[in-house]
Amino acid sequence: MASVAREAGVGKATLSRRFATREELINAVFADRMDGYAGAVAEVLADPDPWHGFTGYIHAVCAMQAADRGFAHVLTMSFPAAKALEARRTESYNGFLELIARARKSGHLREDFVPEDLVILQMANAGVIAAAGDSAPDAWRRLFAHMIRSYAAPGAPIPAVPEAPEPTALYRAMVRLARTGPGSAQAYSP
Repeated sequence: MASVAREAGVGKATLSRRFATREELINAVFADRMDGYAGAVAEVLADPDPWHGFTGYIHAVCAMQAADRGFAHVLTMSFPAAKALEARRTESYNGFLELIARARKSGHLREDFVPEDLVILQMANAGVIAAAGDSAPDAWRRLFAHMIRSYAAPGAPIPAVPEAPEPTALYRAMVRLARTGPGSAQAYSP
């Protein structure tokens, strides 16, 4: 709490008056992001076409990452003290499991797709978003299309693959990464 207060430029007492517990602070910080995630799951579960719902969900999650680079952290971090946030995450995850089952049953999702593949995709997507930065901000869309193709069973409708970023845009992104290093904070900022 002390470091959060310092970062916010307020005293610890001020922060404590607003957020009595660490759980309240965590819920306040991440509630909107988790609501967006939960909303995406609910929306695609309502889609009568399970494959379309599945691909729509994957696209929505990748787009959320592109719009908010901290989004992946919300999904991959654990907040044991933030019971409401964890309950929302569990509810969303269970919806995703249902979505997988429906898409498999439709015959369009490969049988060997497992929920952990989404985590791998999120890691890859976060890397593409961070590396491409403002030089090629839509590069993630190409990764998404290729990944959906890899998840599709034979005969499933697959999205068109968007054009690749311009070579000069990718070159600028690689130069920036070479200067800052892939693990540096500058590599992940626009």
